[in-house]
Amino acid sequence: METEERFIANEVSWEQYEALLVKLSDNSSYRVTYLDGVLEILSPNPRREGIKKHIGTLLEVYFEETDTKYFPLGSTTFRRQEQRGGTEADESYCIGSKKDFPDLAVEVVLTSGETDKLAVYKRLGVTEVWFWEKSQFSVYRLRGDKYERIQASELLPNLDLGLLAEYVRHPNPLLGVKEFRKQIGGSDTQSTSS
Repeated sequence: METEERFIANEVSWEQYEALLVKLSDNSSYRVTYLDGVLEILSPNPRREGIKKHIGTLLEVYFEETDTKYFPLGSTTFRRQEQRGGTEADESYCIGSKKDFPDLAVEVVLTSGETDKLAVYKRLGVTEVWFWEKSQFSVYRLRGDKYERIQASELLPNLDLGLLAEYVRHPNPLLGVKEFRKQIGGSDTQSTSS
């Protein structure tokens, strides 16, 4: 299995975090997370990048087939100085309308880090966070000041996450996308566009 390089630093100021983001701005291969002075830098491997891209492709097929209005934000860096938190999702989307922060963040977990990603996303106000870990999705919904694990997406209530996971695991990405499109295109789904 390919490894991912991870670097952790403590007692990092917000100014140092921002300076690092500027320094790394020409190198999008790193994922940087900041929470209360703890900085985590991840150098994703090709496996993670392939999975995250495949999830993104399938989600965008779903949005297209169900006429769901969406705005892809990819792995944009989102941060709030007053909340002392920032991160870059593997994939992220605004649903219905464009906003400053995404409604949905998707994280591919191959190795566990030390930073509590849900704590960071809570500070950013991200409505739902999906973790892809051990070939399945775990979905968390922000309710008040904490995340609650839920069985299905409330942002995309008609999306069968089991079906989505089946096609993320498909050994042939092109064939998987085509079959997924047929599965959702032939079903009676409702749009969540606004």
